[in-house]
Amino acid sequence: MDSKDFRKHAHELVDWMADYFEQVEQYPVKSQVKPKEIYNQLPVHAPQEGEDMETIFKDFKEIIIPGITHWQHPKFLAYFPANTSFPSILGEMLTATLGSQCMIWDTSPAAAELEERIMNWIKELIGIPLDFEGVIQDTASTATLTAIITAREQSSDYNINDNGIEKNNLRVYCSSEAHSSVEKAVKIMGLGRKSLVKVNTDKGLSMCPIDLEKSILQDINNGEKPICVIAAIGTTGTTSIDPLEEISLICSKYNIWLHVDAAYAGSALMLPEYQWMIRGIERADSFVFNAHKWLFTNFDCSVYFIKDKEALIRTFEVLPEYLKTKSRGLVNDYRDWGVPLGRRFRALKLWFVLRNYGVKGIQEKLRFHIKLAKQFTEWIVDSDDFELLIPTKLNLVCFRYKPSNINDEDALSRLNETIMNNLNNDGSIYLTHTKIHDQYTLRVCIGQTYVKEHHVYESWLLISEMARKTILH
Repeated sequence: MDSKDFRKHAHELVDWMADYFEQVEQYPVKSQVKPKEIYNQLPVHAPQEGEDMETIFKDFKEIIIPGITHWQHPKFLAYFPANTSFPSILGEMLTATLGSQCMIWDTSPAAAELEERIMNWIKELIGIPLDFEGVIQDTASTATLTAIITAREQSSDYNINDNGIEKNNLRVYCSSEAHSSVEKAVKIMGLGRKSLVKVNTDKGLSMCPIDLEKSILQDINNGEKPICVIAAIGTTGTTSIDPLEEISLICSKYNIWLHVDAAYAGSALMLPEYQWMIRGIERADSFVFNAHKWLFTNFDCSVYFIKDKEALIRTFEVLPEYLKTKSRGLVNDYRDWGVPLGRRFRALKLWFVLRNYGVKGIQEKLRFHIKLAKQFTEWIVDSDDFELLIPTKLNLVCFRYKPSNINDEDALSRLNETIMNNLNNDGSIYLTHTKIHDQYTLRVCIGQTYVKEHHVYESWLLISEMARKTILH
C-alpha cells in the first residue's frame, strides 16, 4: 500500500467511523454471537499473498462487527464505561500515525513534556497536592502493582530489589470490596494471597478504619510487617467510598504506604463538590484514576500520582548502556516510573480531550450523568416492585426486582439473574450484576459519552417490562 492508497482507504474508514457513531444504536449492545462463531469463520492459516483492503474491510464488517460488544452504545449500562470521544479518537489516530516509542525523553521530547504538563493540569483540577508528581500508566491494575512494589522497596530500604524476599512477613491491606487487581498484584510480586489482608466493611460497604487498625496491630504483634494499604474511592461493585481521612491517619501513625485507588470515581473529582471524597489525600503516597473510564479518553490511559518520585524511580530504574543520555537528570524519563520500558504517547489523546471539551464542558457532562442516575434512582424508589439496595453515590445505581409476593432470597436471586440475562440476550441494553450482602444486585452505570435522557428512560421501561414479563413465566 502506498500513500495514495492509504489516503483513499483512510478516508473510507473515517467515513465508516463517523457513520458508526451515528448508527451505533442499530446494533445489539451486547454481541449476540455464540462461542467460536467468529473463530470458525476465520481461515485456519494466514494468507500467503497480500489481500486488498476492500476484501479485508468487508470481512471486518461481516465477521468482526457481529462479535463486538458496543461499549460506545448509549444503552451500554454494564461494568464501568470504557469511553471514547471524537477528540480522543483524533488524538489516537495521530498517535498511531507517529508510532513513537516514548520510553525516554530523547525518543520523543514532546511526548515526555506534554505528559508532564498534562499531569500538572489534572493535579490542579482534581485537588491532588502540588508536591505530588504524575505519570500516565496503562491501567489502574498496573498502577496499583507499581504502588505496592514501591511500598515494598521503601519498607526494605530497597534491599528486596537486590536480594529478593528473604522472609515473607510483608502484609498489604484493602477492604473486602477492593478491586481484584490488588489480589493479582500481591501474587505477581511474589507475596502471595496470604499476604493480603481483607478488612471488613460497614453497611455502606466502605472500609472500617477500626478494623484496619486492629488488623495492623495484630500483624505487628505477630511479627508481620505492614507495608501498604489500598483505599478505594469508588469500589467496582457499588462505588462505595472508603473514609480516606481516617485511613490516612492510621497509615501515618504506623508509617505504612497508602495507595488510593479511584479508578472509576476519580473523574468526578473534576467537580469541586465531589473533592470531599479525597479529604486526607495529603497523607497518601500514591493515587490513580482511569481517564479511559469516565473522562472520555480512549483505553488505555491511567493517571497516576506519587508523592515521592525518587522512591518510584529508585524502585524501577535499570540503566543499561544503550539508555544513557546527556539529558538524563534534566528531564523525566518515564520508563523509570513504572513496569514497562516501552511507552505509548498516551498524553496526546488526553490533551485533545481536555482542550476540545474544556474544563467546563467536562464538568457539564459529568454532572449530567450524575443527574440521570439520580432520576433513575427516583424511578426505583417510587416503584412498588423494585428495591434500591444501596444509596446512589455517583452515577451507578444498584437495585433489584422484588415483587411483594416473593420473599425467598434464593428465588429473588434467580429471578433477577434471569431478568438480566433476558435483557442482555435481547440486545437492547447491557447491564451487569454484583452482590450486596449476598443479595443478587443489578447494576446500571450511566456514564457513556453520548448518552441522553431518553436512552435512560427507555432503558428503565425495558427493565420494568422484562421484569414483569419474566415473573409471569
